[in-house]
Amino acid sequence: MNLTEDNTVAEIVIKNIKTADVFKKYGIDFCCGGGITLKKACDKKNISLEKLEKELVNIHNSTSKSYNYDSWKLDFLADHIEQIHHAYVAENTPILLQYAEKVAKVHGHHYVEVIKINKLFKAVAQELAAHMKKEELILFPFIKRLVKADREGVKVKMPHFGSVNNPITMMEEEHESAGNILKEIKQLSNNYTPPDGACNTFKALYAKLDEFEQDLHEHIHLENNILFPKAIILEQINNQ
Repeated sequence: MNLTEDNTVAEIVIKNIKTADVFKKYGIDFCCGGGITLKKACDKKNISLEKLEKELVNIHNSTSKSYNYDSWKLDFLADHIEQIHHAYVAENTPILLQYAEKVAKVHGHHYVEVIKINKLFKAVAQELAAHMKKEELILFPFIKRLVKADREGVKVKMPHFGSVNNPITMMEEEHESAGNILKEIKQLSNNYTPPDGACNTFKALYAKLDEFEQDLHEHIHLENNILFPKAIILEQINNQ
C-alpha cells in the first residue's frame, strides 16, 4: 500500500476495509468524516503520522502463516490458542459490538437484518467470553498438567470434573452453538456482502464479521480436531 499524508481516510479504507480497525482504534472517523487527509486526521488527534502509516501498512501486508499444528506439544498448542485466538476474540469483540450497534441504529430502519445481526453478535460475544474463561481457568491448565505428567512419568490426580471428556464435551457443544450463530449472521448478511452504497462502517462491520468467523473456524478446528482428541488419549495413557 502506497500511502501519502495527502490520502484521505476514506480513500485508505476503500482500498482496504480492514484499515478501518486502525482508524477506529485512534478514534478517527473513517465514515462520515473520512474526507480529511491522513495528516489532518493525525494533527486533529495528536497522533504520530509515521506511527499511523506503519500500522496501516502492516494491516495491508499481514499474511497468515501455515504451521504443522499436529506436531506441536499440547501445552504449546494450548498456549497458542489462548495467545492468538482467544486474544483475537477479546480484542475484536468490542470493535464489532460498536460497529454492529451503530449500523443497526443508523440503517436498521431500511436494512432490518442488521438489527438481528446486532442481537446475534451480542449473544455470541457473551457466549465466547464465558467459554474462553472456562478453557483458560479449567481445561487448558489440566491439559498442561497431563503433558507435564507424561513428560515426568507420573500420575495426575483426578480433577473435580472427573475425566477430561466432561469439559471437552461441554466445550464442543458451545463451539457448535457459536458456529451456528455465526452461520445465521452470514446468511442474514448475504455472505457478508454490504448493500450498494453502504457507508464505510457498514462495510467494516461485514468485513470484520467475515474475518471473525474465519478466525473462529481455525480456532475451533485446532481444539476439536487436534487438542481435544490428543488430550483424551493422553489422559487414557496416564490412567494405565
